[in-house]
Amino acid sequence: MKYSSIPTAQSVVYHCKARGIKNVIISPGSRNAPLTIGFSEDPYFKCFSIVDERCAAFFALGIAQQTRKPVVLLCSSGSALLNYYPAISEAFYSDIPLVVLTADRPGYKVDIGDGQTIRQENVFKNHIGYTANLKQDVYHATDKIKKYAPEQLLGLSPSDAQARVQHYNDGELNQAFKEVLSQNCPVHINVPFEEPLYDVLEHATVAPKVAVEAIENDPWTDDLKEVAKIWSTAARKIVLVGVNYPNTIMESYLKVLGEDPSVIVFTESTSNLHHDNFFASIDSIIAPIEKSDQKEELFKELQPDIVLTLGGLIVSKKVKAFLRSYSPSHHWHVDAKKAYNTFFCLKKHFKTDPNNFFKELFSLSSPLESTYHQKWAKKRRGYELKRQAFISEIPFSDMLVFNDIIKTIPQEYQLQLANSSTVRYAQLFDLDTSIRVFCNRGTSGIDGSTSTAIGAALYDNSPTLLITGDLSFLYDSNAMWNRYIRPDFRIIVINNNGGGIFRILPGRAETENFETFFETTHQLNIEPLATMYGFEYGRVSDEDALKDALEKFYRPSERPKILEVSTPRLINDKILLNYFDFIS
Repeated sequence: MKYSSIPTAQSVVYHCKARGIKNVIISPGSRNAPLTIGFSEDPYFKCFSIVDERCAAFFALGIAQQTRKPVVLLCSSGSALLNYYPAISEAFYSDIPLVVLTADRPGYKVDIGDGQTIRQENVFKNHIGYTANLKQDVYHATDKIKKYAPEQLLGLSPSDAQARVQHYNDGELNQAFKEVLSQNCPVHINVPFEEPLYDVLEHATVAPKVAVEAIENDPWTDDLKEVAKIWSTAARKIVLVGVNYPNTIMESYLKVLGEDPSVIVFTESTSNLHHDNFFASIDSIIAPIEKSDQKEELFKELQPDIVLTLGGLIVSKKVKAFLRSYSPSHHWHVDAKKAYNTFFCLKKHFKTDPNNFFKELFSLSSPLESTYHQKWAKKRRGYELKRQAFISEIPFSDMLVFNDIIKTIPQEYQLQLANSSTVRYAQLFDLDTSIRVFCNRGTSGIDGSTSTAIGAALYDNSPTLLITGDLSFLYDSNAMWNRYIRPDFRIIVINNNGGGIFRILPGRAETENFETFFETTHQLNIEPLATMYGFEYGRVSDEDALKDALEKFYRPSERPKILEVSTPRLINDKILLNYFDFIS
């Protein structure tokens, strides 16, 4: 085994290994060579090489999303690390642990006109759990330090100065790893290296001091007696669940919620929660009220006394608008880390796991007789019947395509959804309960859905399907530029030749400016991309062809597959808006 001759590089690798962090995503470069050598020469680590740093970061995010363990990102200096930012912000808001390692020039070479050099320290400060700016080694390239930055020696001998550097760097590394492991957040470790960068040793020369502390959650000491009393006497309660990792909330608690006549449980595709009495299509309840002549009366009937929120961010804009306008008396959020005041009426944040919360709450409360659930469940069943009738009448379009795709996804699949139209259409249909759904909802960007899905697929026993729109797919096409795509990986690209979601926004006009700067129409051909990256490819543009293609699409193959579904650009928005009119 070989080690970099640079002490700090040895220390960083040692700290990662001491925490059991195995997956390392490396984007090639020169300045990061000492760390690349350290990770790639140690068989303990599983190293992946991905050239495009933006894709690399989302690929790492996908792995961390599935393993629920930190993943290392490593890149060179300069603009390379700035390409990490979209995925870092997504990880920050989605509570996904990433260890972002960026190689840097020595401080005395910053802002003097040296190539590939920017101000890297604290560059992610607004969206990072912790930033560790390590100090440059004195033992390495001592002559250059004496020449360019003698103040770094602090008047000490090189050995004493190096001991101070080692002590400082160990402290910063210990703090960074404590944060990433306890808070499930991204952390940034910036590491300055002086040349030479490629020298190696047969044996390590440093013995870092690693403080592996037990990760303890804050003690949960909330007295729920008063809360349980409020819960037990409230006749109208909404439990609203956002992004939620599959199989994390006990079925027994879901059963209690589902059978309580005073509770409506609103879930989304990304909630990964299922019960026959849950309301899985929020917009199908709220949209008809928005269009009703009795809008005010119906919204007041739906207005809850309590809103209890769980999980991450919510997709539905309609439920957010409703709860902001018709505020509950109590909004409580359950999460061990944070709570957002999404509806501007948050009263309590219970810093614990939902299972702990429900265990205590249900031991102190009992279901209340109410007609709240029954009334809205009846309306839900009516809307579901109307949806089936509507689907049977519409022409080939985005909505019809989603209806057909959702029904054919095999059981146990991992489903990755791109943002914008894709995740919103998926909300309208019922998925098989064995399918696990993921989407980058932290910042809800379209940039990185494919990379995330490819990374996530590596650590799932089942095959993975990504459903994406054409703009999201084209935006992240470099995602397929790697050697790690499983042959059972599947992509369905719904191509309506532009950003179709903009056609349903208020204020839209059929103008050249709209088509160019909002909808961004295009006539790009996806097939050459599939060929270049070694995917099997198929294209359909009518329902019979789609059904025939889907029947074969999931069969085992030696290569991953892309199915492009072309839909008519000018009618999708009308059909979606007409759907909400129809069920109203």
